[in-house]
Amino acid sequence: MTATRTPRRGAQTTRHPGRGAQSSGDGSAIGCLVIAIPTLIVGTAAQAIAHTWRMEVIGDDRVARLRKGGTPIIFAVWHAHLLAPLWHRRGEGITLLVSAHADGGHLARAAQLWGYRAVRGSTTRGGVAGLRGIVRTLADGGDVAFTPDGPRGPARKAKPGTLAAALLGGAAIVPVGASASLEWRFRSWDRFAVPRPFSRVRVVYGNPLTQPGGERLDDSPVDLLESRLEDAQREAECR
Repeated sequence: MTATRTPRRGAQTTRHPGRGAQSSGDGSAIGCLVIAIPTLIVGTAAQAIAHTWRMEVIGDDRVARLRKGGTPIIFAVWHAHLLAPLWHRRGEGITLLVSAHADGGHLARAAQLWGYRAVRGSTTRGGVAGLRGIVRTLADGGDVAFTPDGPRGPARKAKPGTLAAALLGGAAIVPVGASASLEWRFRSWDRFAVPRPFSRVRVVYGNPLTQPGGERLDDSPVDLLESRLEDAQREAECR
């Protein structure tokens, strides 16, 4: 891991796909639903570090308004910046889609430590069943969290599964950005970020993609989702 500082206001954000990064290349519409991060990062060690973070949250009123109106929510965040939003929304019973492979079982158990629920699925095995489980959760009024560029990238390139789930489940997509004043970076395909102890951590909930009313999700292409995610991430990185 390497320690990096968040760019100052006005600095350009550089994408770092990481050493040895590869595109998934499978073209799967539901590949983005799978959250695959190192299990230990979600466990007790990360919890001890997270308790020291100095959190700043922007845009949580948008989440509150959607919930007040009874609209189910899909929280969408780039895979590299997943950890801080997971910590902020812990204990809310949000559902994650995790890999159907063996590693997914470890992640499911780790996420449960933070109060998340898990639906098993993947791009190659159990993916359709996983999507159905997510849609059922949304239809029942529950919230879910996706990484649109997961599980293996390319980094910060969304796949259409998030939009498909939102359409089928009648949900709004809330783009989420996150950054830290000082963080560790893994040598993974997305350079997964872990805020260091006592860092200033900012989580931004951006302008939602809603259905119905306003913009309709069936008229909102993947590049619009990417644009909203980049807007939220830039706001998180401005200091």
